Amino acid sequence: MTEMPQTRGTLTPDRPLAELTWMRVGGPAEWFFQPADTADLAAFLAALDPALPVFPMGVGSNLIVRDGGIRGVVVRLGRGFNGIAIEGERVVAGAAALDAHVARKAAEAGRDLTFLRTIPGTLGGAVRMNAGCYGSYMADVFESARAVTRAGEIVTLRPEDLAFAYRHSALAPDTVITEITLRAPGGDPWALGAKMTDQLAKRDESQPTKDRTAGSTFRNPAGFSSTGRADDTHELKAWSLIDAAGMRGARRGGAMMNPKHPNFLTNAGGATAAELEGLGEEVRKKVYDSSGLTLEWEIMRVGEPAPD
Repeated sequence: MTEMPQTRGTLTPDRPLAELTWMRVGGPAEWFFQPADTADLAAFLAALDPALPVFPMGVGSNLIVRDGGIRGVVVRLGRGFNGIAIEGERVVAGAAALDAHVARKAAEAGRDLTFLRTIPGTLGGAVRMNAGCYGSYMADVFESARAVTRAGEIVTLRPEDLAFAYRHSALAPDTVITEITLRAPGGDPWALGAKMTDQLAKRDESQPTKDRTAGSTFRNPAGFSSTGRADDTHELKAWSLIDAAGMRGARRGGAMMNPKHPNFLTNAGGATAAELEGLGEEVRKKVYDSSGLTLEWEIMRVGEPAPD
């Protein structure tokens, strides 16, 4: 086994990952690292064998880990990386802070980040994929981020470094964001709270929030600006294309396209990662056959298939 650098954090070999993802599937991480702080993370990555890949992982809300697990080092930030502070119009939060917690804390201080309230996952993940809803995106409020590169360098990232696009940023896949600064518009705390309550009610009415999903499975085919803002005049809904292709409720083993919202790939019981990904690929083929459009995955799929 590869000799690993010393660390003040926790380094675990062959750590099962299924329990850490919302889909509850997937094999183990070859190494699972929870750094003590940013300096610990930087020193670890600087000393790590350059041949070993690094994968930053949040709370697994938008992720399928394949059944063979992930080779190299999975980095997961924990306590010490989830603080939230309001500094005037700026909201400064650790990358492990949950989007919903950031939205609530900001609202209490009269800062409007309400679009984050219904987005599952961590703030670091939201930056990485330029998460958004209700017409707002991370690109609209992002000011800067502190991050650690694969080489162990601590850097500051600005909007131009990330080149935000729809559900995408130019962030290197092995760079670990540790802290984010957002510039949030002002608002009345009571009104912001009421707005989030309404958003939650609408989400629960239309989405299978109590099932094992990883959020929206496929991106909406649409035209988007360079900042990631949707051009609604050209937008199509992935769920309607899946519905028209006859794939609402479709199953493969324990995997299912949710009957309540067909763009939610669901572990309906005992699914493997291979079944989930296989059903997703079947949906993409059926949609292409029926509409001529190719759906792009929004859920990230990582790791190796299980050995035959």
